[in-house]
Amino acid sequence: MDLFEQSELRSKDAPLAVRMRPNSLGEYVGQEHILGEGKLLRRAIEEDILRSIILYGPPGVGKTTLAYVISQTTKGVFLDVSATTTGVAELKTLMEQARDRRAFHGQRTILFVDEIQRLNKGQQDVLLPAVEQGDLVLIGATTENPYFEVNAALLSRSQIYKLEPLKKQDLCSLAKFALEAPHGLGSFPATVTEEAVDHLIRVSNGDARVLLNILEFAVLTTLSNNEGIREIDLNIIEEAAQAQRVNYDKSGDNHYDVTSAFIKSLRGSDPDAALYWYARMLYANEDPRFIVRRLLVHAAEDVGLADPNALLMAQAAALALEWVGMPEARLPIGQAIIYIATAPKSNSVLTAVESALEVVSKTGAEPVPSHLRDTHYEGASKLGHGLDYKYPHEFPHHYVKQDYLPENVRNLKLYRPSNQGREKLIKERLEYFANLKQQ
Repeated sequence: MDLFEQSELRSKDAPLAVRMRPNSLGEYVGQEHILGEGKLLRRAIEEDILRSIILYGPPGVGKTTLAYVISQTTKGVFLDVSATTTGVAELKTLMEQARDRRAFHGQRTILFVDEIQRLNKGQQDVLLPAVEQGDLVLIGATTENPYFEVNAALLSRSQIYKLEPLKKQDLCSLAKFALEAPHGLGSFPATVTEEAVDHLIRVSNGDARVLLNILEFAVLTTLSNNEGIREIDLNIIEEAAQAQRVNYDKSGDNHYDVTSAFIKSLRGSDPDAALYWYARMLYANEDPRFIVRRLLVHAAEDVGLADPNALLMAQAAALALEWVGMPEARLPIGQAIIYIATAPKSNSVLTAVESALEVVSKTGAEPVPSHLRDTHYEGASKLGHGLDYKYPHEFPHHYVKQDYLPENVRNLKLYRPSNQGREKLIKERLEYFANLKQQ
């Protein structure tokens, strides 16, 4: 069965998320950064001159929906296949048909492959000649980073568009339209309290499919009052979503308070408290990318070179989130939290960077000493660039006494290592070099 068969989309038995798929870009919600008025992708779709694209983003942000809109607006033949059930033989047949269609009828073929990363190398290689020769316009959709999962040759012949989680106003508009639309929930008159809408949007976490599934379940399972209206309150949405509200407003004071408590627990070397605040954020559907960003900053700001692996752990958590997504990535993120919380602490990196910025703001652009200037161009030596520069690797201990700062700030001391963790060894090494410099 065609994934985009119109009769199925408008069937009253189809899920609300399917029934609410728009027919045109005018009905499409969200992704203004790539589909707003005047954007190149929007113009390409409207003018039916689309070239091969890869749509990349988390579930429920409109990748398949956008493909459906394209299927409704193109004059070409639109096909869709399942990456998990389509074999090489079937793909070869589709490619041959696309080539004949173009050669004999001058007609374009657009092929939509959902979860394109599930195509193996052989299957992806089959698509390549048709895409390269223009016999086929490929639309791939994936929740995984395409740079890791999709054939590099296919990527080089496709434009990659990253779709973002839907914003609050987008989800509000979608919920309102679903409640009113005849093909949505319009035949079940309902009111939804502001509290309930806020919670619905929060637990949806930018995923339109989740929002519509919860809303549909809430409306269909609620009895009408004497006036024939179904009253949807916070308790009903909580029950439908199986997630109770946590006092955590992602745009308000409580958001910043919880974030502050999380960071201070990490800085204070309390893994239990850090995990508790982490769980609070997860339970309230905080964007996990926000949490990981805070870990990256904290690893450099409050651990720094006392344990350089802290930053690598935070980076590994970010990579895990990108590769496997939630909820699985909650474990690598939790591991990074425990590691960072229990690591030795030093804020010397923060102090050094801030001090350097302060010095530059006060002293301006001091000239680079001649012996440190670039020599990789003709005439540099005539200007005295690089003259008297000493190459440290030619000296004992790979160190030589030499000035690396402009004359006016020659005695500057910005980085002051602590006695914590590995930084104690760094401090000893710098003191050793300082003694050599004084000899």
